[in-house]
Amino acid sequence: MTHSVDLRSEKTVASTLVSATTTPDLFERVEALAADFGIRAAAHDRDGTFPFENFEALHEAQLLSLTVPQEFGGQGLGYSVICRVIETIAKGDASTALVLTMHYLQHANAARTRRWHPALYERLCRESVEGIALLNAARVEPELGTPARGGLPATTAQRKPDGWLLTGHKVYTTGSPILRYFVVWARTDDEEVQVGSFLVPRDIPGLQIEKTWDHMGMRATGSHDLILENVFIPTEYALDVRPVKAWSPADPLLFAGGSLLLSALYQGVATAARDWLIGYLHERTPSNLGASLATLPHFQTAIGEIETLLYTNNRLIYASSAEIDKGEYDNAVGLQAQTVKYITTKNSIRAVEIGLELVGNPGLFRKNPIERYYRDVLCSRIHTPQNDVICLSLGKKALGVK
Repeated sequence: MTHSVDLRSEKTVASTLVSATTTPDLFERVEALAADFGIRAAAHDRDGTFPFENFEALHEAQLLSLTVPQEFGGQGLGYSVICRVIETIAKGDASTALVLTMHYLQHANAARTRRWHPALYERLCRESVEGIALLNAARVEPELGTPARGGLPATTAQRKPDGWLLTGHKVYTTGSPILRYFVVWARTDDEEVQVGSFLVPRDIPGLQIEKTWDHMGMRATGSHDLILENVFIPTEYALDVRPVKAWSPADPLLFAGGSLLLSALYQGVATAARDWLIGYLHERTPSNLGASLATLPHFQTAIGEIETLLYTNNRLIYASSAEIDKGEYDNAVGLQAQTVKYITTKNSIRAVEIGLELVGNPGLFRKNPIERYYRDVLCSRIHTPQNDVICLSLGKKALGVK
């Protein structure tokens, strides 16, 4: 059976955006891995365990370096292809897709800005090509919350003659069980305070992972707390540290890439729910009906509504990512991509909700994956930028006020 927004039906479009260095079977490899990840996703979700084996497989398939520049052995792919990869992986295991998304974003942003120490950056890139050397940011704090809403971090970086001494507490550190490096957001102890990112290797004295992640959704992401107590790092591990005022205005592409990849991720979750639902409606044959639920107009209409939501998502995500990849954007690109995130994540949540309404009580049994898809897709609301921030920015722009 063919569905209008299935990956296979869009492969020709996506393939035209793949650079010449991409192997022709990229999407086949990703689809095969996603199917394998899906076999274990329910168990990892139930137990809250981290899917280490998935990242072994991603490394073996050479999929951990897709946003690493070609000059350092990576593939340097654009957002259109990366969105397709993330969407597909999320159909198998959303938690794995989220950790992979954050790793891709760290390398994509570093490759574009080139503000990190050149020798250190090249080393990080080559490590990501040669092994499992995942990166992710550690930004959110218990008191501050997300720094995207303003304010200075409590985590401090104290200057020393030959480096920095970091102390602080970060929460929601996605991928913490496997990360090799943490990109920590901290403030300096200078008279004129500076703020920025510091690279903290995993195996370093004073670093501790506190296992606190017990969430409703995305349970296998290992988003535990990161504790730093007088952690010493070399001088060049200050990746991008600037005076506070130098961070405004924000880089327009910083939120754009994250918004589009997160949109693709939750599109993948909603698509997986749709696929399961179609199978269920064909198999479910009530004795009083004598035919499957798929033959009833009520269910057909509801599936049609889901299709319109997923189709809208598909067009928005890949049109926006194509514009960025071609360089067809201006300073408004960040807000445009955030708007895509607002629309598509709401659509994804609604698509799964429709499925649950159709299935009824069986949909909430843990043996049926749509229950997990629903818990996972609800997490789309918590990622930066959040809906109220996006709508506030859109409102101010429309009203012409700052």
